[in-house]
Amino acid sequence: MMPMPDGETSKTPYEEQFQRVLGNVRKVILGKDDVITRVLWCAAAQGHVLFRDVPGVGKTMLAKAFAASVSCTFKRIQFTPDLLPMDVTGANVFNMRQKTFDFVPGPVFTNVLLGDEINRAPPKTQSALLEVMEERQVTIEGTTHKLEPPFMAIATMNPLDDEGTYMLPAAQMDRFMMMLSVGYPPEEAESRMLEVHLAPDPVLEDVEPVLTQAELIGWQAACRKVYVAPELRTYIVSVLRAVRSDDRNLRSVSPRSTLLLARAAQARALFAGRAFVNVEDVKVLAPDVLGHRVLTSDSGVGRELVVRCLERLPAPA
Repeated sequence: MMPMPDGETSKTPYEEQFQRVLGNVRKVILGKDDVITRVLWCAAAQGHVLFRDVPGVGKTMLAKAFAASVSCTFKRIQFTPDLLPMDVTGANVFNMRQKTFDFVPGPVFTNVLLGDEINRAPPKTQSALLEVMEERQVTIEGTTHKLEPPFMAIATMNPLDDEGTYMLPAAQMDRFMMMLSVGYPPEEAESRMLEVHLAPDPVLEDVEPVLTQAELIGWQAACRKVYVAPELRTYIVSVLRAVRSDDRNLRSVSPRSTLLLARAAQARALFAGRAFVNVEDVKVLAPDVLGHRVLTSDSGVGRELVVRCLERLPAPA
């Protein structure tokens, strides 16, 4: 942020764009600015978001509101037990007139993809997302099809004790930068929600794009230029080593997690008007980035374990 003559600070273009999108999504999702903020951080860091929550708290609506706020293509996949991998990625279809096989792209060929109730589909179908989430491409019968940037997957999942759900494989979970929970809104926000959503006109139709596709790509390019000092890199690695070595953690935490934590911290710094990552960026984001990669003996999500590891680690000045 640039200092002003009267002692105030002016916002960077990225901060102004961030506030525009946040305000736009806030028209639909009330009382959840912290969750919306994290989704925008993920978008800037080229990450994917997984929402794990009970049905009906606004997970799908949040994803739709974000997509409506950006001038990008948007597609939705409703995951069901009978969904096939080709329904996700696309397939080669025989053209009777031309006597050739033509590739018909699946819904993953978009900028913002909503995977609704992803854990209702079996692992074979879930695995159709592995390549596209990591490499932004799809390989069908030996031919690779590249996606146009940007690409972001926002998925929702039901609690695993719900009937008709499947476990997400570790490889699938590891590709999501953050796992978030929307949770119940505050009482005042829930009352306001009734006022907004009981209006004659659907509120989502009033959400207009406030960010262009080029600006979103600009976020991602600028995010990578945010400086991560050597001592911060060492601290991030120390956090990962502490989580891996904790006796309560029963699952391996991959080096991909280290990179995703650093990229998320870069995004938070970018929208705070800083050209460098600080310790607070890492501490704030570590539970969101690492929590779903940790498995404890009671099969719980490991956010608390990550927080305890952060508490006992000395942070660089």
